[in-house]
Amino acid sequence: MDRYYRYLQLVKEWPSTAVVLGLGAVYAIYYFAKVVRKPLVTCQNAGLLRFATKHMPILSKPFWPTIWCFEGRLQTVVRALIKTEIAVKYRGERILTSDGGEILLDWIDNDELSNIPRESRPTVIILPGLTGSSSASYALHFADNVKQLGYRCVVFNNRGFGGAQLRTPRTFCAANTEDLHHVVSHIKKLYPDAPLLGVGASIGGIILFNYLAKYGSEAQMVAAMTISVAYDMFESTKNLETPINLLLFNYTLTRGLNQAVRENVSMFEDHFDTLHIMKSRTIKQFDQRMTVKMFGYRDVEHYYSDACLIEKMHKIKVPTLCLSASDDPFSPHRAIPIEEAIKEGENILLVVTPYGGHLGFLEGLLPYDKGYDDRLMSEYVDAVFKFGADELQ
Repeated sequence: MDRYYRYLQLVKEWPSTAVVLGLGAVYAIYYFAKVVRKPLVTCQNAGLLRFATKHMPILSKPFWPTIWCFEGRLQTVVRALIKTEIAVKYRGERILTSDGGEILLDWIDNDELSNIPRESRPTVIILPGLTGSSSASYALHFADNVKQLGYRCVVFNNRGFGGAQLRTPRTFCAANTEDLHHVVSHIKKLYPDAPLLGVGASIGGIILFNYLAKYGSEAQMVAAMTISVAYDMFESTKNLETPINLLLFNYTLTRGLNQAVRENVSMFEDHFDTLHIMKSRTIKQFDQRMTVKMFGYRDVEHYYSDACLIEKMHKIKVPTLCLSASDDPFSPHRAIPIEEAIKEGENILLVVTPYGGHLGFLEGLLPYDKGYDDRLMSEYVDAVFKFGADELQ
């Protein structure tokens, strides 16, 4: 009772302080009761689920998103603003495609931390997101995760990004896997005895998923992981064109795409209406005006239909971990194929956190360093390379 009377006295003397404390208490109660939860983990394959449960303890524990920015849009924006860009030293390699295009591969050979011979050292290929490259903060952290585990890493920078010179009037799109196939073949030619695992973020994950679906058991990868992919391009577009998401994300990404065209306008102007393209205000407009024509689609609906992943679950022939957040502004919960993964995804391990946003997954009071996606990736990559050959056959 004494505490109750002291609180009443506080309310009388300092009403604003009491209100703040009260609201803070309500916020904390909501956070602990509704926000902190274990991820949804679903998998049709009992063996793959058993493997994940055994070697990835993170899946059995709650995800504690940063308490002051747990909402999806905040997670997405805050990560872009404050995530540390750690120092990573790459070795660059430029390779040419059959049509004369240039791709820059950024390697971490990891001779200093790895005790595994170079010729058989497990390798992770990282595919960044739209307008992203090896210098993006999430790519730097992913690369460092692989390095700390003692494995080799290579970041695949799409044409025209990461310092690669654009030599042809062609870039990349979510449905086209030719460049990835070329890069994978190049890596396997260099290191035929080294197991290869793919990790794709956002559109990089869509390209990776489409590659795995197209090549099946001939994909030359032992496993894969996607992070924050849009499984349904139509639902993703619809969600990104809602007012808040339009302002926060769609306009910004489209400006980045327009800038890439502007920087290479001499390469494009004889093939596309560059002035019209650079007036695009949304990703859909940009795709309609450029991507569709570049890759020979009838229209943007044809392109998006070809890029969608939901109907391709059954085509994946290697273990693939798919991490998504229910509040991802790029891929809302209704578009996450939970039922499809259960029914058709024999090799899909779907992990869905209630919060995390798009490539967010921030945790801790000051989320400058590693996040939930980093920890999950590290456990998965390490488990696959150490135990996958024996337990995932």
